[in-house]
Amino acid sequence: MDVIIESLPLLWTGLKLTFYITFIGLFFGFIIGLITALFRLSPIAPLRWIAIWFINIVRGTPFLVQLFFIYFGLNSLSFVSLEPVTAGIVGVSINAGAYIAEIIRAGIQSIDKGQTEAARTLGLNSTQTMRYIVLPQALRRMLPTFVNQAIISLKDTSLLSVIGIAELTQRGQVVVSATYEAFKIWSTVAVMYFILIYLLTQLGNYLERRYEQR
Repeated sequence: MDVIIESLPLLWTGLKLTFYITFIGLFFGFIIGLITALFRLSPIAPLRWIAIWFINIVRGTPFLVQLFFIYFGLNSLSFVSLEPVTAGIVGVSINAGAYIAEIIRAGIQSIDKGQTEAARTLGLNSTQTMRYIVLPQALRRMLPTFVNQAIISLKDTSLLSVIGIAELTQRGQVVVSATYEAFKIWSTVAVMYFILIYLLTQLGNYLERRYEQR
């Protein structure tokens, strides 16, 4: 028990970095996903093809390979210099963005076309219809899937240790190598991940109930 108590400050530091990278990554991932989804639904063929290829490439390659490409591959270029944390955020953002794009696309397409036609009848243009009519309703329907993607992205941050980011898993490895108490430390790390994911799930459930009451 003493080993766990002594290791908590170090693990807590790793957990905070894990949460930070996940939060920032999902923030930019949502922006990437929204833009990609709108490109995917665009009547302009080149934009659709850009979105389709981006989604297929990201979803068709392992996240670990994407991390290696971003950190080791891009950093091998003379004009690129990415710090590990920056590379990790970029990796999480791009990976989550491709999946979020499909979530948003499905959510938008689930809205009855009659509402779009009604909005046009009221004099709203395409941008206004998307902003005020379609997206607010689609986001409510997408919320549970968004939470699932957030959980997946949070779990994926455990792979960031391979590029030297001192997040929770990497901190756990450091403590285990120093104490040789693998069972106790990894059990503690697992509990910390579980608590964070459980809280994230409860937040998603709360937001979902709140939207349903409106």
